[in-house]
Amino acid sequence: MNKYVVRQPIKDKQGNLFGYEILFQEEKGSGLYNQTNDYAAADSISNFLAQNNQKIFSDKTTFMTFTPNLLFKNTPKIFKQNDLVIQIEDNVIIHPLATTLIQRFRKEGYVFAINDFQFAPRYFGLMEYLDYIKLDFGKNEAVSLENTVKLAKNFKKTCIAYGIETQKQYDLARDLGVDYFQGQYVAEKVETKANKTDYLQSNFFQLVVEVTKDEPNVEMIEEIISRDAALTYGLLKMVNSVYFALRNRTSSIRQALVTLGLGQLKQWIYLLSFKGDKEFGSEDVLKRSFLRANFSSQLMDYNTTLPISKNEAYLMGMFSTLGSLIDAPLEEIFEDIPISEELKQALVYHKGPCSLLLDLILCYERADWQNITNYADILGIPTNMIAQIYFNCVEEVNRIWETIQETEDDEEMEKAAGQHQEIVEDIIGDDLEEELGEDITSVEQGIDEIGEIDEIGDSLDGLDGLDGIEGLDGLDEIEGMDEITGLDEMDSLDGLDGIDEIEGLE
Repeated sequence: MNKYVVRQPIKDKQGNLFGYEILFQEEKGSGLYNQTNDYAAADSISNFLAQNNQKIFSDKTTFMTFTPNLLFKNTPKIFKQNDLVIQIEDNVIIHPLATTLIQRFRKEGYVFAINDFQFAPRYFGLMEYLDYIKLDFGKNEAVSLENTVKLAKNFKKTCIAYGIETQKQYDLARDLGVDYFQGQYVAEKVETKANKTDYLQSNFFQLVVEVTKDEPNVEMIEEIISRDAALTYGLLKMVNSVYFALRNRTSSIRQALVTLGLGQLKQWIYLLSFKGDKEFGSEDVLKRSFLRANFSSQLMDYNTTLPISKNEAYLMGMFSTLGSLIDAPLEEIFEDIPISEELKQALVYHKGPCSLLLDLILCYERADWQNITNYADILGIPTNMIAQIYFNCVEEVNRIWETIQETEDDEEMEKAAGQHQEIVEDIIGDDLEEELGEDITSVEQGIDEIGEIDEIGDSLDGLDGLDGIEGLDGLDEIEGMDEITGLDEMDSLDGLDGIDEIEGLE
């Protein structure tokens, strides 16, 4: 597809990831929404979305701008209502069938957002159908933005500030009471940065450096993992997961490395380490690091001029977020990292041939369409392949992250099941003890009663055949006689003549 497609994160006030916006642009910068090209754009984008709908969405809300022709083609129906927010701009609002289109999708459960709200009757006429109002903090004046935010709050709409590229713009959005934030500054912002020494000495960082070498040392990798309980557990849990479907469980680090392979380990380790080193960055920043690493490596398949290998390109993409993760100047950070001088020049100063690839990736994230084309042309990378390569990398990151998340969920389920079992055993144990106590008391009482009966039986020994004895009319009243057994055959007893008045038997 001769369009660039990128996604930008949207975060809340705490820096947590809320969703993504999918941005489309035509190759030569004329704009996806240029009216003369809208029909062709609608066909191209509809086809691209249909082929990549599973790659676009993660477990977060996705915002996507739709033109009139995309709406008429029912393009939003490619996606589930709960996954998508339909964004509209002025080209939809001025359309004579705008209200009809919006009402139709609203009835089917879709949610709407509007870009760059204007104080005009046509915008107020659609207010009841909107859930989100998005404001461009990169272009509009502070007074205008403040008025729009107040209006949105009065109508109980959610506000999203986009185009935030500086701390000043971010602070203004927070002061105005905006709900969510979007822009390159927001994407790279981390609330708490790690100490440089702690980060560079962490097992995670040392492992990343080792596995991305052109000739990794397996023994060193095994040693690094073995001294970190979280990495060891994560590796074994991952290798024994359903994803690998092993016939026999793997129980050693060396066996796990053999099963996984160093190539796969490089793909998995960065996200796997998130379990053990969550203090070294947010989920979104770590995923973006991994996405840049994959994107850099894959783009190298189309370039033969840069003086670095695919592994080094991977490392460059991964380390490009260290400025956001570590509380230290870039010069100090990369002073102690064992990478080539070409990579340092690109990462610290954006100079040298390798910086062309890094800047291409950063421009792609910022949706800087014209510079994307310029860098791609210099590197000899076909522009019609970039969007597909990008979303293939997005899919890879999501796939690995979901698998790792499943291992965490399994761990939580196992822990919860164990706690539940302990509770059940405690309850059952108490109830069983109480129940057995009642049964034991009942048995003891029964034994006492049997003892009394045995005594009566002993005192009446030799009285078989008492049926014919006279003077035994009161025998039925003798206590315990109704429980005496074995007296059925007392028909005749010799030598009992003259006992008509036996005392106590009347």
